[in-house]
Amino acid sequence: MFTGLVEALGLVVSLDAEKGQARLVLEISFVSELALGDSVAVNGCCLTVASIEGRHVAFDLLAQTLDVTSLGGLKRGMVVNLERAMQVGDRFGGHFVQGHVDAFGIICGMDERGQDHVVEVELPEAIARLCIEKGSLAIDGISLTIASLVGERAVFWITPHTWQHTNLHAAEVGQRVNLEADMLAKHVDRLLAARMADRV
Repeated sequence: MFTGLVEALGLVVSLDAEKGQARLVLEISFVSELALGDSVAVNGCCLTVASIEGRHVAFDLLAQTLDVTSLGGLKRGMVVNLERAMQVGDRFGGHFVQGHVDAFGIICGMDERGQDHVVEVELPEAIARLCIEKGSLAIDGISLTIASLVGERAVFWITPHTWQHTNLHAAEVGQRVNLEADMLAKHVDRLLAARMADRV
C-alpha cells in the first residue's frame, strides 16, 4: 500500500528485454534502506526488488506490466517517481494507492500559471467514469486532485513543490503516464455493475 506522495526520484540505468519480460535497473538514493523482496512504487507501479548492486536496484517486469503500464517506454537517463510501501503508524498524506496500474493516459496539455503548472491528461473511458472533480487520481504514482474534468480529460493544478520533486518537470505533451483510479471508486463501480446485472 502506498500514499501517492513521491519519496524520491530514481534514474533509469537500463531496461533490457528478456523473453517477453524485462529487467529494469534504477539508481536509487535510498538503496541502503532496501532489501531483496521489498516493494517500491516506480511511476506508480508496485515492483519487487530483485537484486541490489551498489546504488543500482533491479526489478523484473512481467509481460502484463509491460502491456498495462508505460514502464516499457523508459530509456536510460530518464527520471522516475519512487515511493516505498507504507509502514504502520506513518502519516497518511495522500490517498490509498495500491501500486496496481489500471491503464495509461496521455499528457495532452501543459501550461504555466504563475508559479503553478496546469497539466491535462487524456483518460481512457474506463478510468474517466471513475473520476470526479476534486477527487483523487494517481498519475505516475503521484496522488493528485482533479481540478476539473472536460469530457474524458482531467485537469490538474501542480504546486511548485510537486513540480520540482516529481518527474512532472521532465514530462512532455504526448507522453504516456500510468493511471490508478481511486480504490473506493473502483469498488463502488463494480458493486453497482453487479447489482444492475442482477436486475436484468
